[in-house]
Amino acid sequence: MSAANEQTPAAGLDVERIRRDFPILAEQSHGHPLVFLDSAASAQKPQQVIDAMSEFYSHDYANIHRGVYELSQRATDAFEAAREKVRAFLNAGEAREIVFVRGTTEAINLVAMTHGRKHVGAGDEILITAMEHHSNIVPWQLLCEDRGANLVVAPIDDRGALLLDEFEKRLSPRTRMVAVTHVSNALGSVNPVREITRLAHERGVPVLVDGAQAVPHGRIDVRELDCDFYAFSSHKLFGPTGIGVLYGRSELLESMPPYQGGGEMILTVSFEKSTWAEIPHKFEAGTPDIAAAIGLGAAIDYLGEVGFDHIAVHERDLLEYGTALLDAIPGLRMIGTAADKAAVLSFVLDGVHPHDVGTILDQEGIAVRTGHHCAQPVMDRFEVPATTRASVALYSTRAELDALARAILKTQEIFT
Repeated sequence: MSAANEQTPAAGLDVERIRRDFPILAEQSHGHPLVFLDSAASAQKPQQVIDAMSEFYSHDYANIHRGVYELSQRATDAFEAAREKVRAFLNAGEAREIVFVRGTTEAINLVAMTHGRKHVGAGDEILITAMEHHSNIVPWQLLCEDRGANLVVAPIDDRGALLLDEFEKRLSPRTRMVAVTHVSNALGSVNPVREITRLAHERGVPVLVDGAQAVPHGRIDVRELDCDFYAFSSHKLFGPTGIGVLYGRSELLESMPPYQGGGEMILTVSFEKSTWAEIPHKFEAGTPDIAAAIGLGAAIDYLGEVGFDHIAVHERDLLEYGTALLDAIPGLRMIGTAADKAAVLSFVLDGVHPHDVGTILDQEGIAVRTGHHCAQPVMDRFEVPATTRASVALYSTRAELDALARAILKTQEIFT
């Protein structure tokens, strides 16, 4: 395997400069330079995000929305400024359409347990796809069990792409919600969300999009996608853990009952009755993770400075380069080869369990994810127990993919 330039010529990215923004990438693992190829699970954090959170805790920390004193007002302003950054990032129409939650999982549960319980009844249907993460399966199963409804699954082809005609066939007069991933975490497949929303809206069906794997890789415009809900997690977007976002159309959020009760989400409380705050605060009970919201805002600022168009070109080059490298290895089979896919390389190796692959790669300083990736139905579809998944990001390089390929060949030598 030949060494490659750290710089992707077509990308316009100074990757080495970007890598210096991520202090953890200078770490060693088992005596080797760390090769981090698990960004699909959780991306690393630039110093700018770390500094923003530290600055807040050091100089501006107080609880928000409640204090009349200056420190509380500064904290409130910083928190709401982060909400506005998210609004602009998604091109939502209003900041009140942005609800802060703990992550994608909570966002989907919120919609299922509020909008879903209000609109789904016995015999109704919820339509998802066969490539969904468990977070976009289990909440709908719980709702179906509670309401006597049915979960309907649109199939994927052998390359891992959605069969759109089969999806359309499964839209029925009983369909009450469509919930689809934007990008598959296990396959990298990119779903045609705009076409999905068109088909659903022609039948009056709202659409929720799980955007957890999409937001790090390109521009997201919820108005162009025309979806009704869009969910993502900060930690996959180079921000902190513990916070995420639910975008929802204002008219839908206003019609939904609260998800949790407590402080902040109320307008008035008496022992006889309580009334609710306006959106988005109706869905933000209790003290939020203020610093994490600020960190998310800093991550969005950072990505805006780098440029999403540059990131997309860089990752496309890495995906093509890595695919060619792995395809050239005898006994390796790629899982997920859709024509439109994001920066995920999932594979199985003849005669070697993915967990063993991951263990040997770790000894070479290479961090990848092994297992079912919280997508067990995907594994069943491809008749494998698990895969090894390498995923790239803006700080990844061709040289790291060369290191991955060499380590895979070493793994094969060990097991033959």
